[in-house]
Amino acid sequence: MQNETLQGLYEIVKERKENYEEGSYTCYLFQKGLDKILKKCGEECTEMVIAAKNQDQEELSNEMGDLIYHMMVLMVEAGLSLDDVGAVLEERRQKTGNLKKFHVVDKNS
Repeated sequence: MQNETLQGLYEIVKERKENYEEGSYTCYLFQKGLDKILKKCGEECTEMVIAAKNQDQEELSNEMGDLIYHMMVLMVEAGLSLDDVGAVLEERRQKTGNLKKFHVVDKNS
């Protein structure tokens, strides 16, 4: 996935929030508010999981695209930029190979 594709989509989503356009699904989501946006993110996430479980590559790609789009709507609604999320991903990329130590619970106590 190219960075310019993500940036271009983000800019369109941001524009739709700032300027209502009749018939725009993105505008509809912003009009309905955070609860609707979160509901759609949850639905798309679930559909992505099912597609992955079914090992359907084409459907998985479609559902991942849907999830990323709805996540972008959420990002704009929450006032986050691609740079905000990109900084977190870059930080994680720098940590590649560093296995985190997980808290071990003593089930005998």
